[in-house]
Amino acid sequence: MKNFFFGSIKPYYETEAEMLVLGDTFSVLEQIKPGSIDMIFADPPYFLSNNGITCQAGQMVSVNKGEWDKTSSFEEKHEFNRRWIRLCKSALSTNGTIWVSGTLHNIYSVGMALEQEGFKIINNITWQKTNPPPNLACKCFTHSTETIIWAQKDEKKAKHYFDYALMKELNGGKQMKDVWSGPLTPQKEKTYGKHPTQKPLYLLERIILASTNEGAVVLDPFCGSSTTGVAAKRLGRRYIGIDNVQEYIELSTRRLIGEVKSERVSCMEPKYV
Repeated sequence: MKNFFFGSIKPYYETEAEMLVLGDTFSVLEQIKPGSIDMIFADPPYFLSNNGITCQAGQMVSVNKGEWDKTSSFEEKHEFNRRWIRLCKSALSTNGTIWVSGTLHNIYSVGMALEQEGFKIINNITWQKTNPPPNLACKCFTHSTETIIWAQKDEKKAKHYFDYALMKELNGGKQMKDVWSGPLTPQKEKTYGKHPTQKPLYLLERIILASTNEGAVVLDPFCGSSTTGVAAKRLGRRYIGIDNVQEYIELSTRRLIGEVKSERVSCMEPKYV
């Protein structure tokens, strides 16, 4: 996997089909060879750590995730998004695509940054959570959705891949719509530890199946617990994950090693209509 990089990248964990890199996302992205990545899934900081409260396992807890989830101004947040998106565009192949998840705290900045950096938005997926945490403040509607933007390079030669037939098949013979309903990450996917914004496997499996062929190279620049990597491994894709927190890279390593020993059972239970 080192042949995707310039210079002397030192992987934290590496096999023939996967690599985890502990380091600053920007510095690592700068060393990826241009046009070498087929698909990117990014779950960047949502910047919602504002000392508020939420509900977790029936308990009132702080929404704060860590220093990586804080910002001082909209300008700082937007420049952050433009910078990593710019680097991802360089790494992405002409026909490659990028998926970015977020909430109201960051997704509007992400959408604007994508267009400013030369991307064309293909779809705006709404992930509807069937079991969201309750709204403890009772001053607004319960937050139960996240947005996932799917985009391609805004270039005449760019032709993105979409497995329309498979998506239709998985949706009972009907065209799949852009609202996907399903539960939050189950406890069984946190066996090796958990990340505060960990995505469920079924979500990443669907994204990878929809937009890549087997053998494709999938990059996650904010990999966290590497749900992207586990899904890629199950589906026969190659994977590169980057994170600047050693705790999360260690968790990612445990999950990827554990996946070798697990039965590769598809996580496709939720219905997508």
